[in-house]
Amino acid sequence: MTRQTHEASRGGMEPISRMELVISYGLRAGVFVSAAIILVGILTLALSHSTGYSRILPHHLTDILTFHATAGPGFFPTSLPAVWEGAVEGKPYAVIGVGMMLLIATPIVRVALSVVFFLVQRDWLYTGITLFVLAVLLLSLIAGVG
Repeated sequence: MTRQTHEASRGGMEPISRMELVISYGLRAGVFVSAAIILVGILTLALSHSTGYSRILPHHLTDILTFHATAGPGFFPTSLPAVWEGAVEGKPYAVIGVGMMLLIATPIVRVALSVVFFLVQRDWLYTGITLFVLAVLLLSLIAGVG
């Protein structure tokens, strides 16, 4: 089978363009899903007048932006287990936190997908470079937690 015939049987797409298409769909899906989760959290917050940690008055917008339990009613969960537990309980601030975590994870997943595609193509140089970038991203994410 010639190269042209083989490409025609795959829909005429080169592996790189297919890779870019899958990655772009992944990025779009991550952004749309995280935006939807954040929107659900914001709507729940607006309808319930509660962060899930304490009630807020509609005219106290500054209370919504307060992030520490000792400073006011706007306590926001800051650890991964606290965010997850709060979201499972339906607490609006925790639901917003899950959406934000998904938004942060989206580009990291993009880099991980790139590693897989470079491995499939047996492009060892770009696999190594992309693994290094992924390691730096993960280490900086872990170092920033806490």
